[in-house]
Amino acid sequence: MKRRNALSLIACGLMAAFAPLSYANDVKSVGVTAIVDHPALDDVRKGVEDELKAQGFVPGKNLKYQFQSAQGNTATAGQIARKFVGDKVDAIVAIATPSAQAAVAASRGATPVVFAAVTDPVAAKLVKSWNAGNGNVTGVSDKLAIPPQVDLILKVKPGVKKVGMVYSPGEVNSVMVAKELKAELGRRGMTLVEAPAPRTVDVGPAAKSLVGKVDALYTSTDNNVVSTYESLANVANVSRIPLIASDTDSVERGAIAALGQSYYDMGRQTGKIVVRILKGEKTNSIAPQLGEKLSLVVNQTSAQKQGAPLSDALKQEAKTVLK
Repeated sequence: MKRRNALSLIACGLMAAFAPLSYANDVKSVGVTAIVDHPALDDVRKGVEDELKAQGFVPGKNLKYQFQSAQGNTATAGQIARKFVGDKVDAIVAIATPSAQAAVAASRGATPVVFAAVTDPVAAKLVKSWNAGNGNVTGVSDKLAIPPQVDLILKVKPGVKKVGMVYSPGEVNSVMVAKELKAELGRRGMTLVEAPAPRTVDVGPAAKSLVGKVDALYTSTDNNVVSTYESLANVANVSRIPLIASDTDSVERGAIAALGQSYYDMGRQTGKIVVRILKGEKTNSIAPQLGEKLSLVVNQTSAQKQGAPLSDALKQEAKTVLK
């Protein structure tokens, strides 16, 4: 009897000793990367982090979490993606199209990639279709319907005929938005005047090139433009040209109005997909999704500076009115 008790105690001791090793094997690893730091993409990341914690994946406890920004450099985005693949993370969260393209290229069909804030994942060649069955890639798109965007431009400045758009020709999302916007404006007897800005430093000069040529300015979620939005807003203020955005965070930074998605909510939505993968669901079975929530935000100060005071109807329609 004493010998059996002693053996039992030894067995219990061995189990206790090896328990941490067993626990360590349950730790998951997620690598998050963004092409650049700016409020919208930062909100996506915060949403992902909060959703992971809400569902029990806590950094330093049962989750190894890494975040790296490419600081606007596509070559750096590739290096980050390859590092994550080398680290054998359980999932890569790639925020914005350039980072998502880098992650998909580095993963080579193996490491799960969950994109976020990608306008057209099919055009960006991240996935073959909006249906399930895209190998190791899925995610959440920030694609917006263009007709309501044009409706908003006309609510801010009735009678607009020429709309200017500053965008990066190297971002496939921005190119697609410009193409769709041009077509929609054409259907309404309006014109799009394009001003390419390949680099962040080109945004201000590109905006200035539109002065005297357009009745209003429109911006998409182009990363070059959003990362230096104040330079564009300054041109709109000085020239008194109404500036309308699709990114609600840009309203606080100088746009008059934006009908867009909550990028924090998009991050939470993206985080839910990541959790499904961490719990064993195959990426191939999860279809890409669209962001679920839209809101209208307006800025009274910007409206006054840019010569387009907000109507009472537009203020009543808005979820948030900044003064």
